[in-house]
Amino acid sequence: MPIFIDRRLNPKDKSLGNRQRFLHRVRAELKRSVQEQIRAGKIADADGEHAVSLPAKGTSEPSFRDARDSGRRQHVLPGNKQFSPGDKVQKPGQGGGAGSSPGQQSAEDDFRFMLSREEVLDLFFEDLELPDMVKLSLKEILAFKPRRAGYSTGGSPTNINIARTMRNSHGRRIALQRPKREEVEAILRELARIEAEGTDAARAKVAALRAELDRLERRRRVIAFVDPVDIRFNRFEAQPLPNANAVMFCLMDVSGSMGEREKDLAKRFFVLLHLFLKRRYDRTDIVFIRHTHTAQEVDEDTFFYSTQSGGTVVSTALDEMQSIIARRYPAREWNIYAAQASDGDNLASDSERCLGMLDGQIMRLCQYFAYVEIIDERESEIFGSTDNGTSLWRAYLAVKEKWPNFDVSRIAKAADIYPVFRRLFTRQPARPRN
Repeated sequence: MPIFIDRRLNPKDKSLGNRQRFLHRVRAELKRSVQEQIRAGKIADADGEHAVSLPAKGTSEPSFRDARDSGRRQHVLPGNKQFSPGDKVQKPGQGGGAGSSPGQQSAEDDFRFMLSREEVLDLFFEDLELPDMVKLSLKEILAFKPRRAGYSTGGSPTNINIARTMRNSHGRRIALQRPKREEVEAILRELARIEAEGTDAARAKVAALRAELDRLERRRRVIAFVDPVDIRFNRFEAQPLPNANAVMFCLMDVSGSMGEREKDLAKRFFVLLHLFLKRRYDRTDIVFIRHTHTAQEVDEDTFFYSTQSGGTVVSTALDEMQSIIARRYPAREWNIYAAQASDGDNLASDSERCLGMLDGQIMRLCQYFAYVEIIDERESEIFGSTDNGTSLWRAYLAVKEKWPNFDVSRIAKAADIYPVFRRLFTRQPARPRN
């Protein structure tokens, strides 16, 4: 009976089965480490590979070992002048053992494990609802345009390259010594001259010339002027076409009511939005705007980690956003997205001003605007109806009723984040620009 052994290598010479078993064993530690890296790292670094450090203990593969309390074993260790049976030999660095040096301490390096982008996203989305749908929705179809990519021996007749075809034909005719038209015409002229003489010697030459002429004509018919092997077609490849440029505005309330928990949920919200835009557009700029009673553009570290206190005036963030768009991101050249996170605390008069700004100009510039209100888990029961809420929430509900590219949601825990993005990914309504 024949035995077949599959010796094909796995991708990058790695054992995928062993890798999956290892991921299953240390999944909890990997998940904790990935979430900590994304929470403490840059938003732009979330969509990529991550090197994760794990304690070396517990990462070794299972193996068979001899039972120490059964059987009889004898070991001969050459060169032993110091130890007797039953002695315990300490490892270097544990103090007092052979080979240890004074002051040497035990140390165990962490085990570093490289996670692929897909594995990072799987672990990051695991505690969100419907994580597989998130990853499928991130795979946007790119636009392509044809690009010249050399020549091919097959293709459409409309794509025949005349110059390359004739060059191949000329080289083949030279190599096969195809008779030229000038040679045939020269023999015809010689025949006409000799036949005009009418002598016996001329008639003998005529027979030889006609035989040569017949040979040349047959050779010209056999060696075609253009042969199918000469034909070359223009070859085209599909080149990814940059869809457009996109800018994402991240607006967040950083007044005293926004604690570390609220900022952590907001960052995870912005990470998801960034992943979506990065997959859809070749170039994505991120603009961070934070506000209390005043607003300013800051870098990512300041946006999430710098402490600031003060009152809350949400319209200042919208003013800053409009100003930046006017200076750097004209709507005719950029796809503008915005995400705003707040706990909803705002003056009633300022909430009306926010409504006027969004309805008057900002929503005409934005492809999509998402507002998330971060509330305490205990408040989720109180705000069971979307009609209940702060003045800012009610103002934004009025914007949502008029603009299909505006959405609002409340977030109390990590699992609440995904529904907003499900609507963002699946609904892209066409709307006329006013």
